[in-house]
Amino acid sequence: MQLIRDHKFITVCVILAVLLVGIVLRTAFAVSPEDIKDREDAIKETVRERALQCYVIENAYPESLSYLEENYGLTVNKEDYLIVYDLFAENQPPTIKVIYQGDKK
Repeated sequence: MQLIRDHKFITVCVILAVLLVGIVLRTAFAVSPEDIKDREDAIKETVRERALQCYVIENAYPESLSYLEENYGLTVNKEDYLIVYDLFAENQPPTIKVIYQGDKK
């Protein structure tokens, strides 16, 4: 009879431990709104820097984001972020918007 009680206690402890580990892992890998905003800002700044680099070298802002990818080594995580690159004129800095869309998977 004691063995059965011990077995039930161990089973309950194992289940609770597994649930606790799951909660801890979920919390550890959660992305906070502040993290998302910081990443968006960092991506926007990187695109802006590469566009400016292109302007300095070629005397014109690039016409598209793909031009920066092909010629200036820009890599973009297109699964998690939507980047809107809008160029009004080749002598004016582009408007750049970065939108996190990682939760849409």
